[in-house]
Amino acid sequence: MAGVIASVRRTLLSCTSLARSSYIGFAATVLTAVTPARAEAAMLDAAAELFDLNRQELGTLTITAGVLGFTVLATIQLMRTRMRAAACEARLRDDIQSLQIESDRFRALLFTEPQVLISWAAGDNRPQISGDIALLVPPTQDGPPQPHRVLAFGTWMAPEPALRMDHAVDALLESGESFVLNLVTSTGRSIEAMGRAVGGQAIVRIRELSGLRRELAEMTDRYRALHEETEMLRDFAFAAPWPIWTRRANGELTFANAAYARAAEATSITDAVQHNVELLDSHDRDALTRGLNDSAAFNARLPIVVGGERRMFDVYAQKVRGGSAGMAIDVNEAAALKTSLARMADSHRRTLDQLSSGVAVFDEQHRLAFYNDSYRRLFDLDTAFLDSNPDESTLLDKLRAARKLPEQADFRAWKTRLYDAYRAVDATKDVWYLPDGRALSIVTTPNLEGGVTYLFDDVTEKLDLARRYDALITVQRETLDNLAEAVAVFGSNGCARLFNPSFTRLWNLSEEALQQQPHIETVIDWCRPLFDNGATWQTLRTAITSIENRVPVPLKLQRKDGSVLACLTMPLPDGATMLTFQDITDTENVERALRERNEALEAADQMKIDFVHHVSYELRSPLTTIIGFAHFLSDPTTGPLTDKQGEYLGYITSSTNALLAIINNILDLATIDAGAMTLNLGPVDILKAIDAASEGIQDRLARDHITLDVQADAEIGQFIADERRVVQVLYNLLANAVGFSPQQSTITLKAERTATDIVFTVIDRGPGIAPEVQEKVFDWFESHSNGSRHRGAGLGLSLVRSFVELHGGKVRIDSVVGQGTTLTCSFPIDQSQQRHAAE
Repeated sequence: MAGVIASVRRTLLSCTSLARSSYIGFAATVLTAVTPARAEAAMLDAAAELFDLNRQELGTLTITAGVLGFTVLATIQLMRTRMRAAACEARLRDDIQSLQIESDRFRALLFTEPQVLISWAAGDNRPQISGDIALLVPPTQDGPPQPHRVLAFGTWMAPEPALRMDHAVDALLESGESFVLNLVTSTGRSIEAMGRAVGGQAIVRIRELSGLRRELAEMTDRYRALHEETEMLRDFAFAAPWPIWTRRANGELTFANAAYARAAEATSITDAVQHNVELLDSHDRDALTRGLNDSAAFNARLPIVVGGERRMFDVYAQKVRGGSAGMAIDVNEAAALKTSLARMADSHRRTLDQLSSGVAVFDEQHRLAFYNDSYRRLFDLDTAFLDSNPDESTLLDKLRAARKLPEQADFRAWKTRLYDAYRAVDATKDVWYLPDGRALSIVTTPNLEGGVTYLFDDVTEKLDLARRYDALITVQRETLDNLAEAVAVFGSNGCARLFNPSFTRLWNLSEEALQQQPHIETVIDWCRPLFDNGATWQTLRTAITSIENRVPVPLKLQRKDGSVLACLTMPLPDGATMLTFQDITDTENVERALRERNEALEAADQMKIDFVHHVSYELRSPLTTIIGFAHFLSDPTTGPLTDKQGEYLGYITSSTNALLAIINNILDLATIDAGAMTLNLGPVDILKAIDAASEGIQDRLARDHITLDVQADAEIGQFIADERRVVQVLYNLLANAVGFSPQQSTITLKAERTATDIVFTVIDRGPGIAPEVQEKVFDWFESHSNGSRHRGAGLGLSLVRSFVELHGGKVRIDSVVGQGTTLTCSFPIDQSQQRHAAE
């Protein structure tokens, strides 16, 4: 400041008065703008001293010069700003130069080792990549590697680490999550990838590991892998279903899994370890300790009680560093399975022994491991020789010497081909023709575990049967061709496979056309000129081509030429269908005539039955009147009768009663024949029924001096039936016996109870019935008077059989001519149960 004021003083001394005044005002203004207030005051004092002016005068001068000073004030301010800007720019240049020097120093320090830096600015997805790119991406033939290829991690790393790197970088960019990864490139370099969020930027540094850091990284990876493997093994040991444990050298339990705790009946794994719960008993533990001390390993099958059940375990233990480890595997199921497998194998051997086929099994050493008795008998070999497990070569040589192998020009080559089965994959079949005339079918099957199984079958009879079958087919072909019946066989596809000449003649078909195996549709079209019934042909087509419901279908064809054919489709076992046609025109005509005659006879028989039924009703009405008047005349109140009139009236009464019985029997038979007869079922007292039936023939017994012998147990009891019809059956049986019995003879009536039936038997000593007419005695109006004293209507035994069968019983007649007749009737004890069972 003092220098500035001295300069102003020198300027003022050299100026005029007016100029001085102007300059003083200008200098004061400038100094006021440039310097502080005290500088202005000092300037004014210097001016007053030079010009001998007081301060008022100087003030006046200053105001005078103010106008001029203000003019240049702006210029001075602009100069001042430019000077400050120049000074600031100089300082900034110095700072930038210093920062550049410091940046170069840091960059040189940062890249003293090979590494790659990748940085992402905030809000910018385009990263800045710097460093030794060749560290990660090798150069190509086109030139140095491109920096952007560094971000394609999969191009310079394996897929798994590349995926880890991708996820780590994504987490860093999205949430600023830091990471440190030790990776290996595709070229085998060990690298460290470190990611950080610094100053609003995401920075990833990738550098190659070497020396101690590389060893540390590798050791870290090994530790991590070992830790993962250990955890994996530990998790497996915890989850394993077998008891697993580890112990220290002093026997203290250090680890046990859940299966160990369950098997040792501990409350938990912690309880088992803390209380050193033992799994084995003391004797087995001592054996395990001795085994570990002697051979560092122990393996034995020991019993362990688990849940109150004694089970077998395979216990494995191994001495390891610091103690021992063990495992127990439950082999109860395996032992049972092994036993079952042994039983199954033994069963299979026993089964093979029962086979008619010869079986021989050779192991991988070509030695006989198994044979059955059929094999021994097939080749007539010695049991002791086979039990010695001979090799296949020795066995074949022995069979060749006994001439029990096929004759071969080169036996050695043949045997070598036989040995190829040991290296084969699929089974092979062959037939051996032995010198003794036998033919053996041999199936050679390679075994999965090595060796070969031979299966021998004597097919001599089979081949002989095949030859006979061929001959039989030829005979059948000739037989078929000579049949009068038309035959055609259609296959499962509906095409004609077989036919005979009768078929072609019957339908006027061409043999050459049928040999082309036409379809049934075509054959039907050829046959339509003679028979054009679409429904019948559709039935035949369905029967031939149908897959299900294959049943014989009989048909009758009335052809246009007036002939009648009987047609039958017969399904064959192989899926084919045989179609036969037979000309039954003559048979049909005869059958038609017979049918018409039979219908006429049936109509006549029905007319006879209707006539008898009608006449019986017509006779019954006047007969009832006659009986009524006869009883009226016999009544004393009507007046006295002469002896002759009484005798005649007795004849009328007996005749009308007999006629009424005959009419009633005819009506009963007609009712039964019409199916209108019903039974009034109820309990029947057997003895009372016999008495009621016997009472009706007492007069005839007395007249002919015939004795009735009733043989029935007093406790025979009752059974369920229609009492009226049972009495009627017994009466007719006794009446028939009286009619054929000679005087002074005996009739026997037996009543017996069995488990299911009541059996009545009536025996007479009459002339008997010839065998050829025994069945006819049960027919209507069949009356045989041979040996009888009267000729009846022939309805009694017909009614007997009808009433017994209506009850569900049976009637049997046994008679020998000259010795008498036995009639047996059996009634079911409970008629209601009998009818229920029938329904």
